Amino acid sequence: MGLFALNRLMSLQRDRQRRRHQIRARCRLMASMTTGKRKGSPCQQDDDSESGKIKRMAIPELPEDILLRIHSLMPMREAARAACLSQAFLHSWRCHSNLIFNKYTIGLKSASGEKFHHKVDCILRKHKGSLKTFKLEYNEMNGLDDFSYFDRWLQIALKPGLEELTFVLSETETMRKYNFPCALLSDRVGNSLRHLSLRFCDLHPTVELGPLRSLTRLCLCYVSITWNELECLLSNSPALELLDLTRCTEIRCLKLSCALQRLIMLSVLECRRLTVIESKAPNLSSLYLRGSSLDFSLVETLQLKELYLQQDNLIRDACAKLPPMLPNIETLAIESPWEVVDAPMLPTKFLYLKHLNINLRTGTTEYRPYDYFSLVSFLDASPSLETLELDVTQLRMLHKSIFADSQLRHMPEHRHSCLKSVKISGFSSAKCLIELTCYILKNAVSLECLTLDTIYGHRCYDDGKYDWCMPMGVGILMETPRALSAIRTYIENKVPSTVKLTVMEPCSQCQAKALRRALSQSCNAVSI
Repeated sequence: MGLFALNRLMSLQRDRQRRRHQIRARCRLMASMTTGKRKGSPCQQDDDSESGKIKRMAIPELPEDILLRIHSLMPMREAARAACLSQAFLHSWRCHSNLIFNKYTIGLKSASGEKFHHKVDCILRKHKGSLKTFKLEYNEMNGLDDFSYFDRWLQIALKPGLEELTFVLSETETMRKYNFPCALLSDRVGNSLRHLSLRFCDLHPTVELGPLRSLTRLCLCYVSITWNELECLLSNSPALELLDLTRCTEIRCLKLSCALQRLIMLSVLECRRLTVIESKAPNLSSLYLRGSSLDFSLVETLQLKELYLQQDNLIRDACAKLPPMLPNIETLAIESPWEVVDAPMLPTKFLYLKHLNINLRTGTTEYRPYDYFSLVSFLDASPSLETLELDVTQLRMLHKSIFADSQLRHMPEHRHSCLKSVKISGFSSAKCLIELTCYILKNAVSLECLTLDTIYGHRCYDDGKYDWCMPMGVGILMETPRALSAIRTYIENKVPSTVKLTVMEPCSQCQAKALRRALSQSCNAVSI
């Protein structure tokens, strides 16, 4: 232990010395950037060190195109800081092609108010040349009556060469929204704009709107626009590839013409007045729909490969209607908060379906628990299925537990030769869920991995993306010990040696308080 401690101490001292050398090197570099002076030749300097003479080039002496390239690759906040330290970078900063304004890049607590306005004004007024990217994320719109800030900023930003425009405003308690000057689009950036994303704006394009020849992505969220106005915009966007409409409540119908030759993805989320979608776009292959009464029967579906749906009673309707409509579907994702009936046996098949994702997160209907075992019919109707993801998280356990009735039902055997990966989130001790899992283990002869997650959502150890696990309710955590016991008792002994079983438990660190509370309630229930 003494030798180990000594080695550890020497290692720490070496690390400290290395950091000191790095800091000194940065200081010398910053000094050279600010003065821009060298003794002797401007491109060479003698370094009295053991390594002899080293040729160095001062940053101010680098070619301008290289300086611009280096500066453009920096995040905006770091680019601004470098401009404060170097005259060379100050020039390139004023030509910086990507400007993103929010509270993080500006360094304020809020992306609103006089300080925010002053900083954005100062940067844009001194900016030279054209932009490639302009993003504004503005919050706290309530009480803002003067939209002249936005008009002025867009007048500066919308110049030929702009490729991406994101204009995100916050929700207001009043009905007044900012009226986006769409005339500037075709007049100034009609030949260059590729991505347009707007949030909480009024957008009223007219027939006089000129062509947007390069526009490939259009995303509108909480935007006040009618179908006739949207049609004017779409008819002038022949290169459009993605159309994303979220909560655009004034659109009542959506009719996509065959002129949209390049459109491959359509996303319509919670546009509550939209009831009918008609599409003749010949290459539409991905469709995302979320709404209570959306009818997409008029969509030409022969080219559709991916379909994502969220509606009540969707599993029942999907079983009855989708296979004839979608003969070539390969990816199907279903999110159904409420189901009245269990999944029936399918009269037709998803012959080419490879990826199936079913979300029944509530796990129940208004009347009774949902029978997960009935989803076997979906598997039997999908002979090419390769991956299955099932989310059956319940806020509280409503199903009959396997420990209350351990007599398992059996379905006729059906060989699934393509199914390789299965993941079930929100796994519990529900008897019907144990039955479904056992059926998969017995009949999926090519299965490679089975993941049983006793909760759901992201984890703190997911590739460093999150600092904490998604919080769980007490009801979910109280069921976790029974779920783990059911896996050990009824599933582990049925897993073939060729299948990798992964069981995911709640994080003892992030869920510590909730786990203790759940354990306490469980003990109290037992004592009663």
